[in-house]
Amino acid sequence: MIFSERLKREREKRGWSQADLADKLHVSRQSVSKWETGKNYPSIEIIIELSDLFGITIDELLRSDKELTEKVINDSKQLAYPKWKTFFDTVFMLGVFLLIIKLSILGFNYFVGTKITILEGLPKFVVNFLPFVLMVVGGIGSDSLKNKYKD
Repeated sequence: MIFSERLKREREKRGWSQADLADKLHVSRQSVSKWETGKNYPSIEIIIELSDLFGITIDELLRSDKELTEKVINDSKQLAYPKWKTFFDTVFMLGVFLLIIKLSILGFNYFVGTKITILEGLPKFVVNFLPFVLMVVGGIGSDSLKNKYKD
């Protein structure tokens, strides 16, 4: 039996409505509805509370649903290098920010007729490709770290 069916059966066995269960778990009725229809899964904290409420083991709730079991396992993993991931995400966003500024200045110069220059002292190559390079480096670095977890 999958998690959604088990949850609904246990709730109905006790004569509780979705709203009653939601109140006991301090969540919305819509959350309970999504769990029972299989559109979403609860967090591990809620699964523990459900186990306590229904008087069944967590194993009984999880084992029958492979997708939920995988979600719980993935949610429990911690990135091996969270600071480096944040660094690369920041580098990527800096590249995006610089590209937006560059395009805005070019747009103003073209459409409004202003004469704004972009970092006049630096070589054109650096000015033209720095946002792109930052975005590529940040994207590759972030992507390479996103699936590396602590053992």
